[in-house]
Amino acid sequence: MPVTAVVGLHWGDEGKGKVIDALSQHARLVVRFNGGANAGHTIVNPWGTFRLHLVPSGIFHEGCRNLIGPGCVVNPELLLQEVDELARQGLVRGELLVSDRAHLTLPHHVQLDVLEEEARGAMAHGTTRQGIWPSYTDKVARVGLRVADLYHPEMLAAQLEVSLRRHNAYLERVHRQPVLDPAAVRRACEAWAERLRPYVADGFEVVQRALDADDPVLLEGHLGAMRDVDWGIYPYVTSSTTLAGGACSGAGVPPHRIHRVVGVVKAYTTAVGAGPMPTEDTGPDGDRLRERGQEYGATTGRPRRCGWFDGVAARFGARLNGCTEVALMKLDVLDGFDPVRVCVAYEHRGRLLHTVPPTPVLEQVRPVYEELPGWKTSTHGLTRYADLPLQARRFVERVQELCGAPVTMVGTGPRREHTVYTPGGVL
Repeated sequence: MPVTAVVGLHWGDEGKGKVIDALSQHARLVVRFNGGANAGHTIVNPWGTFRLHLVPSGIFHEGCRNLIGPGCVVNPELLLQEVDELARQGLVRGELLVSDRAHLTLPHHVQLDVLEEEARGAMAHGTTRQGIWPSYTDKVARVGLRVADLYHPEMLAAQLEVSLRRHNAYLERVHRQPVLDPAAVRRACEAWAERLRPYVADGFEVVQRALDADDPVLLEGHLGAMRDVDWGIYPYVTSSTTLAGGACSGAGVPPHRIHRVVGVVKAYTTAVGAGPMPTEDTGPDGDRLRERGQEYGATTGRPRRCGWFDGVAARFGARLNGCTEVALMKLDVLDGFDPVRVCVAYEHRGRLLHTVPPTPVLEQVRPVYEELPGWKTSTHGLTRYADLPLQARRFVERVQELCGAPVTMVGTGPRREHTVYTPGGVL
């Protein structure tokens, strides 16, 4: 069976949770390959509405193994809270595993994230303040702690000594904050170790056995291409790769095994946090999109910035990821808008741009829009492409043209069954 990667093509919050939940019905293994508790996947199923921040989205499906991969950073406290809440409701139907090579997000990482964000003032990046970038900073500085270290006291003590020496110097001298007590941090780690023990696994063996058995494997990405640390709107990015290529290292899957890449976009564009967003609409249309789409951050609850569909960013993301198909979510939110606008290029100092430039230029561009006729009827809950209004179908087809990959899924509502499937695309 081919390995499928699901990635976002915009700024994140594209609706990946719904897509992954739907595809997880047929998966035997779901691997989360990047990020931490800084982003959430919203899933609406027969048991309610859930916002998963660390637990992979296949957890609701019996017979599905769910691995938090080595490319992730794991806040033990938040992970255990999330698992406990699902367990209380009897909803841990799949098996949860945590790679022993995943790095840990510790309380001082969260503290540092908050302090630095506040110190930036007007130049703040708009982070979720979940300690993600300090965790990845420790990882690349080779002073981080991995899940496996929790079970090797000598390694744990040695890494904590080096790490906390650095952090305490910074906290005390730069932010004038009290220093951390290594003994207290070590005791917390020991407590987490006992509670995490049933979930810790050799991620390499888990993935390789699934590949050897030709099981359906799903790679779950968080955030989107415009937040990628290399290709996104740097420095307003996350600290890991959000791309399908990054799933190879973040999950432990050889590149040639990924045959299917599903890029997810919404029928409009949203973003949480700072940085350029060319199609942002700060007027009535943006407010209407926000309220109709209930666009509030799954992690922070912050109102999302909303605007028209950015076809330039979507094509950029689709090409970076090598998308074999596109899932277009929340089409029904555009019901009643007339006209519907689609950004097809950026204008910068009299020149048209058809790809995403570096951030200083992106901050100065003007979106070039096409206007498409709107549809004056509801698409909510429709499941057949032929039942969509003609104008809605033309919009979907234009999105497909702009992305350069077939649109095979169209979301018409929040529930799993509110989906139009179009094998092979819509044209």
